[in-house]
Amino acid sequence: MPQSVAVAIVHGIGRQTEDFAAGMIRRLRKRVARRLGPDPPGAPRLFFAPVHWAKVLQDKEDELSIRLSHGGKLGWNRLRTFMVDFAADAIAYQPIPRGRDAYDDVHALFAGRLRELAEQAGPHAPLCVISHSLGTVIASNFFYDLQAHSRQKPLIAQKVLERMSPAPLACGETLALWSMRFAEFGTPLRVPSPKLPEHYPNLAGEWVNFYDRADVIGYPLKGLNEEYRAAVSADRAVRVGSWLRFWNPLSHMEYFEDGNVLEPIADGLARVWSAVNP
Repeated sequence: MPQSVAVAIVHGIGRQTEDFAAGMIRRLRKRVARRLGPDPPGAPRLFFAPVHWAKVLQDKEDELSIRLSHGGKLGWNRLRTFMVDFAADAIAYQPIPRGRDAYDDVHALFAGRLRELAEQAGPHAPLCVISHSLGTVIASNFFYDLQAHSRQKPLIAQKVLERMSPAPLACGETLALWSMRFAEFGTPLRVPSPKLPEHYPNLAGEWVNFYDRADVIGYPLKGLNEEYRAAVSADRAVRVGSWLRFWNPLSHMEYFEDGNVLEPIADGLARVWSAVNP
């Protein structure tokens, strides 16, 4: 039976719903089918796991919005709510010396989704990650912790370990493809996983960073330092969004829906599937 490919989709900053990835999944399935043909009988090529981490933080953000409104009626309420959602996500997620509850809660949810994905696609399925904005920071931290965690350097909280599966996929060992964009610098995680050759010797893996030049949070990565120059396979400048958005910072919210991003991602998914099903 052909080996399926696992795909985790991690949303970015701001208020999100459970079905945030529905449109993207539908479009990617169609694009991959155009490249490879219909799914083999009884064996879907792709299994998707949307990682809806926003719900971990949403109650606290709603409470913050209520408290901020106690001083009386304010103007631009919709914009204010938008900014609270954006800023609160970024601030709440970051671990601090006296507490990392939000960080660990988000990672525990991530671990649970990968466990489910391993049960669906198979424990050794190659893992592809599509992430955006703060979701890329979350995914990067999650997999970096997996790669660097040891008895001497414990990085993973007990609540996260309890949600994990011993399956190689769920442990990040089969991480093969990383797509979308990243907003930080320093020491990157390793893509593909250092253990990927143990499972798929013929699968090279890649890290592709998409950015719109009008997106003030999007940047090319290979120029950050030597480590990123080696780790990132390609920086791809794209134009995303409608005529109302592609030329301004609102383009930041358009990556998941735009064909200029989805087409090369579909190419990458098709290559991964073909490599593990020669």
